[in-house]
Amino acid sequence: MELRHLRYFVTIAEERSFTRAAERLWIAQPGLSTQIRRLEDELGVKLFERHTRGVDLTDAGRVFLERARAALAAADDARATGSDLESGLVGTIRLGLATGARSQLVPTLLESFAASRPDVEITVIESHGGTLLRDLRNGHLDALIAPSVFGSPELQRISLGSEPWAVLVGPGHRLAQPGPVESDELDGEEVVVTGHRDGAGYDRAVAQMLAELGLSPALRRGGPGPALFGPVADGQALALSTATGAAVSDVLVRPLRPARDVSFELLWPDETPAPALREFIRTAEALVAPAAREPRRHLAVAA
Repeated sequence: MELRHLRYFVTIAEERSFTRAAERLWIAQPGLSTQIRRLEDELGVKLFERHTRGVDLTDAGRVFLERARAALAAADDARATGSDLESGLVGTIRLGLATGARSQLVPTLLESFAASRPDVEITVIESHGGTLLRDLRNGHLDALIAPSVFGSPELQRISLGSEPWAVLVGPGHRLAQPGPVESDELDGEEVVVTGHRDGAGYDRAVAQMLAELGLSPALRRGGPGPALFGPVADGQALALSTATGAAVSDVLVRPLRPARDVSFELLWPDETPAPALREFIRTAEALVAPAAREPRRHLAVAA
């Protein structure tokens, strides 16, 4: 039994006529009749009752029609796999998200892409930017969203805009009050950093920003992974992040004054990304400000 036999059978069932089915299929009627007889012989059942006005389905024919249509639909789905992959309708994306500071565009980007490409499976891995950058170069990740300091010349990138640095303050700290934090209030305070070799990019960004403000606070190593800002929640230290990156309960997020921003980028290694990733990049481009939409290369400090 071949798919063409199923197609012949379904067409005859829909037309209720061998003559009209043959015209629709662009084949000779005698040949069509021969193929259907062979199909009936193979199945061991009679599919059609033939009469002068055309044909009617037998009970067996009605059962077989439902199954034949299901088989043809499955075959069409399978045949469409190549075109779906090429158009980015199906596939997988392994996306890294650097911890420490995060762009507010990330949730919107993931939701928007999931809505437009529901059959693309996205796996999100959160870790130190250096760890993710290494995985990106080794092919274990397809793309990375991180502060711009994690970029390097060989990577493709688009800007995802910038977010203002904010001061994270625990409820027991003297600075736990509403409103902006003046930069000079940070002088002499302990500020949490990762202290990890793979978090060096974030640590360096924090130290550089504080140096630009003329500050030299004591940098304190935070906890591993999600416990990074643990000393902040305990009121023992402060931290610098973005409002979106402050995933710690009961921690007050206070704007920093004067304001300083951290920029973010979507990074990927290939000039010709896989179709699913290509569509993800297009979704990101559509969400960012027009001035930041053009892909660009520039020298950045490696993590």
